[in-house]
Amino acid sequence: MTKYYRKKIVLFKLEDTYGVDPTPTGAANAILTTEFKWMPMEGNDVSRDLEQPHMGAQGTIPTELHAKITFNVELSPSGVAGTAPAWGPLLRACGVAETIVVDTSVTYNPVSDGHESSTLYFGLDGTKYVSHGARGTCTLDFTAQGIPYLRFEFTGLFSVPVELAMDAPVLTAFKKPQVVSDTNTTFDLDGTALILRKLALNLGNSVETSFLVGEEMVDITGKEDAVEFTVKAVPLTSFNPYAAALSDDDLPLSLVHGKTAGRIATLALPKIEIQRPQSLEDVSGKVEWPLRAQALPTTGNDQWTLTLT
Repeated sequence: MTKYYRKKIVLFKLEDTYGVDPTPTGAANAILTTEFKWMPMEGNDVSRDLEQPHMGAQGTIPTELHAKITFNVELSPSGVAGTAPAWGPLLRACGVAETIVVDTSVTYNPVSDGHESSTLYFGLDGTKYVSHGARGTCTLDFTAQGIPYLRFEFTGLFSVPVELAMDAPVLTAFKKPQVVSDTNTTFDLDGTALILRKLALNLGNSVETSFLVGEEMVDITGKEDAVEFTVKAVPLTSFNPYAAALSDDDLPLSLVHGKTAGRIATLALPKIEIQRPQSLEDVSGKVEWPLRAQALPTTGNDQWTLTLT
């Protein structure tokens, strides 16, 4: 019997207790994804290293089994100010807190402890894959004339797949995105409105597995938020990235995407440290700067915010 890769269903739900299945449903927990990939049985193959009087394979035993899951989700707010988007739980499982002000805003920011975990179901034409205890990392991607994306990479515990039909997904909570453009998006660095081609904020989570007697776990053990962005070069009297890399000053960066209430996403990095510019780019005969920076905390857990209004 042929299995068709197009017939995919993805469900995701935060866990109340680590590794305990919260039973996601198609009606409440379906995820609308692109470029979905499930690597169900990552780990190691341990050789038995047998002493034998002849040549030949030794045989192996699979260990440290876990799943890797990667996919993208369109970064579009819920459409109602103060209502969390359908992708909010995904970001929360990446070491991020969610704060809701009813009828006003939803704000996401990194946190250093109390990281939530999740369970993912993946239905592939009648085969059901499950991973518990999953945590991950994410990159927020804004590219001119493109759809803004949240690019996720999750690591979770391994389960043996089974042949089992899954709930039909309800995906109406995922709203149509707006492209990143001059009409929809504004960008500034240290108060200077630069012309932006693309920006990516990488949460930089270190996601590690632990397989011990009495404990099998996926944990976020560290994070180094970093941002990369490409802008059109300007006179150095307007902005000098080389002087900025040598300076002790930390600069604020802001990107606002969307114009109408319920559809606005504001990414704020109040304190970035510009790193050495490494190249110049020729784009249709025009000079562009690909720049890198670290997002630094001020008092802690405030190196960036994503606010939906």
